[in-house]
Amino acid sequence: MLLTITSTYPPATDLGYLLHKNPSRAQSFELSFGHAHVFYPEAKAERCTAALLLDIDPIGLVRNRRGPGGEGYSLEQYVNDRPYVASSFLSVAIAQVFGTALAGKCKDRPELAETAMPLQTKLSVVPCRGGEDILRRLFEPLGHKVSAQRLPLDENFPEWGESAYFTVELESNIRLSELLSHLYVLIPVLDDDKHYWVAEDEVEKLLRHGEGWLAKHPERELIARRYLKHQRSLAREALGRLAEEDIPDPDEAEQTHAAEEAAVEKNISLAELRIGAVVAALKSSGAKRVLDLGCGEGRLLRALLKDKSFTEITGVDVSNRALEIAAQRLHLDQMSSAQKEKIRLLNGSLTYRDKRLEGFDAAAVVEVIEHQDPPRLAAFERVLFEFAKPGTIVVTTPNVEYNVKFETLPAGKLRHKDHRFEWTRAEFQLWAYGIANRFGYIVRFLPVGPEDSSLGAPTQMAVFVHTAH
Repeated sequence: MLLTITSTYPPATDLGYLLHKNPSRAQSFELSFGHAHVFYPEAKAERCTAALLLDIDPIGLVRNRRGPGGEGYSLEQYVNDRPYVASSFLSVAIAQVFGTALAGKCKDRPELAETAMPLQTKLSVVPCRGGEDILRRLFEPLGHKVSAQRLPLDENFPEWGESAYFTVELESNIRLSELLSHLYVLIPVLDDDKHYWVAEDEVEKLLRHGEGWLAKHPERELIARRYLKHQRSLAREALGRLAEEDIPDPDEAEQTHAAEEAAVEKNISLAELRIGAVVAALKSSGAKRVLDLGCGEGRLLRALLKDKSFTEITGVDVSNRALEIAAQRLHLDQMSSAQKEKIRLLNGSLTYRDKRLEGFDAAAVVEVIEHQDPPRLAAFERVLFEFAKPGTIVVTTPNVEYNVKFETLPAGKLRHKDHRFEWTRAEFQLWAYGIANRFGYIVRFLPVGPEDSSLGAPTQMAVFVHTAH
């Protein structure tokens, strides 16, 4: 099994400092399942490649009761793919041979360990349980450009078809420690197997090596299940702890968000115009049961409650503090029993499937998507459009083209510091048409707020209607 990592960050031979392996000589390391060899096929200032070659001893695996297939006497223990493919053996080798680099440490060049650099990674043979799709779903959200070539079962017998193995190449611009942590965790996930017994300490390994990226990964549930060999109790524990990490301080952020955006948009009362446009769109759809996703402190909820055409209103937000404020502003404690039955406030994340969100006529997503990192936005799309699947969905988001008209907003700045992006009209429409095509909706677009002939309106709104509705 061969793994190569190539750097073109000048001088490229600094890769040797990061890996703590001298490019001028080959080194070998004894492992419990065989040997690992590190060498440099090329080591020049403009390009340097480090290679990690695993030499796994299948006979030794059986003698040490570490091989696949249990502890019986089947031929499979002696004849299998383990010596030739990327698997948990490679993860163990990365941790033992490149442990210092994996930890992000470099004694001689500490600043180098914190530097993102162009890296090319090649895995000669990777078993992908789930095919190329799952390979891309795992690596692309982390910023890797993925190239995959599926290998035939036997080149001499093409009629046998293709195998479950791929040659994989990744192009990335990240820190070396990040790359190694991604490989360490995701290689066994692709293989959907491990060569050793998985116990509680594996949860700690997953969280340690997934720190900083796993909590936000749209496939983190799949990753946790496969990495922990489908042991449900361990996966639940890992996912629970990741959920806490995923939201570092939502309540504090919620308290400042509305005020900062309102300060930028106050001259045109854009918040009120948005709420009015969304209520009108929901009402024209004929919806009775409505979701407000990312309801915050309850502005839209308050407007929906005033309209008798809506019989059931549910607000969802990740911030408990925001929901408390919404409850106070809506005066829930003073409502009659009949009024209380009409509205419900739920604490929940918008990036994980929640069956409580299913079965509604319509959903509103008001100024929410721009707060999502791209990987989390992809997860949110599936939660809303694929799983919850209301008949009508109303989405609003800022029009970045209009920002030049806000006098208090510095040039090049977004309307709120927590916005991960703000789209032009063309970008928003491209996203919305893609969503509509993938999930069976048709979409139309409406401007919200005073419209400039060149720049458009300050807020852009998309109304999705399911084709089966």
